[in-house]
Amino acid sequence: MAAAQPAGDFDYERHGAGYARQRRTDPRIAAQVHAALGDAQTVLNVGAGAGSYEPEDRHVVAVEPSAAMRAQRPPERVPAVVATAEDLPFDDGAFDAAMAMITVHQWADLDRGLAELRRVTRGPVVVLTFDVDAARGFWLDEYAPELLDAECSRHPPIGALAAALGPGATVRPVAVPLDCVDGFTEAFYGRPERLLEREVRAAQSAWGFVAEGVEERAVAHLRDDLASGAWDARHGALREQPAYDGSLRLVVGPPRG
Repeated sequence: MAAAQPAGDFDYERHGAGYARQRRTDPRIAAQVHAALGDAQTVLNVGAGAGSYEPEDRHVVAVEPSAAMRAQRPPERVPAVVATAEDLPFDDGAFDAAMAMITVHQWADLDRGLAELRRVTRGPVVVLTFDVDAARGFWLDEYAPELLDAECSRHPPIGALAAALGPGATVRPVAVPLDCVDGFTEAFYGRPERLLEREVRAAQSAWGFVAEGVEERAVAHLRDDLASGAWDARHGALREQPAYDGSLRLVVGPPRG
C-alpha cells in the first residue's frame, strides 16, 4: 500500500515520531492561550498533533490528519478526528472557540483553512504562531540563516493572518520563559547546548526545509563556539535572562458579529 500523502508541507508520518516528547505544553504559554479562549466551553483544536495546549476544563474536539501524530496523543486527550483545516466536517458555528497551535504555516491552503475555522466558530479563533520578521534577531541566524530563510517562506505575514481572521483581530507578543518545555527553536535561547541534540532538532520541522549539509554545518559551528566560549562571549547573558521577547505571537480573531 502506498504511503499517504502529507496533508501539509511537512511529512509527519515519516518525521513526527518524537514530537510528543519534545513539544510539550508550556504552562505559562498555555495560560495566555486559554485566557484568549474566553469563557468558551466547546473548543475546536485544528492541527492538534499530540494535544499540546488543549484545555483540560473544556470540551475539546481535535482535528489531526497525521496518523503518526494522532498515535502520540496521551490517553487523557480525546481521540482526534481525521480531517484537515481546509475541509472541516462540522456545521457552521458549531464551536464556542477554535485554536490552532503552531500549525498554520504547515497548512496546504492557509486562506481556506482560516475561513473554515471562522465558519465553524461562533466565538474567538486563537492562533499561536511566529512572526518570522522578528525572528531575524535570534542568535541561531548566525549559524543557520538558511533556516530562517525557509521559515520566512512558510509562515504567513502576521498582518495578513490577522486580517484573515476579521476586523478587530489582535496580535499579542508572547514571551518565552528560560525553561520553556515546548521545544521550538527560540525555547532554547538561553540553553544553546540543547540544539546540539538530534532529537530536539527532529521535532522542529524547519530543519526539514534546508539544503543537505546545512544542519550538520550549523551544529558543528555551534558546537565549536560553545567549546571555545565564543557563543558565551556574544550571548552568555541569555543564560540568566528569565524570558525572551522573540517572534512568538498570539493572534486572536474576535467573535463573529
